Amino acid sequence: MANETARTLRKRLTAQEVKLWVKLRELKSLGFHFRKQAPTGAYIVDFASLTTGIVVEIDGGQHGLPQGARSDDERDKFLRTRGFRVLRYWNSDVDHNLDGVKEDILRHLNTPTPTG
Repeated sequence: MANETARTLRKRLTAQEVKLWVKLRELKSLGFHFRKQAPTGAYIVDFASLTTGIVVEIDGGQHGLPQGARSDDERDKFLRTRGFRVLRYWNSDVDHNLDGVKEDILRHLNTPTPTG
């Protein structure tokens, strides 16, 4: 079921997800590979680099509401137990500072995952 849902979501990316997906694909020449709308446990993450353990989420306004923030915290905790670092960016960041978002992601990709 998660794979079917992910497949559907891949066909319905938001405008911000499309913009970032183009930038993430540029990182392939540096050896970084991302999957879009990737099933991870009970969740489907916007973008995941499985080899580096980084998940990138693009958030709309609902994520700033109390229920959205609680859901995100729960999701992030689960993903961290699976060894992922979660990077979150607002839609407005992608719209107004796409190159900055890409550079921040690249900085994290080049920073080893802390152990402990």
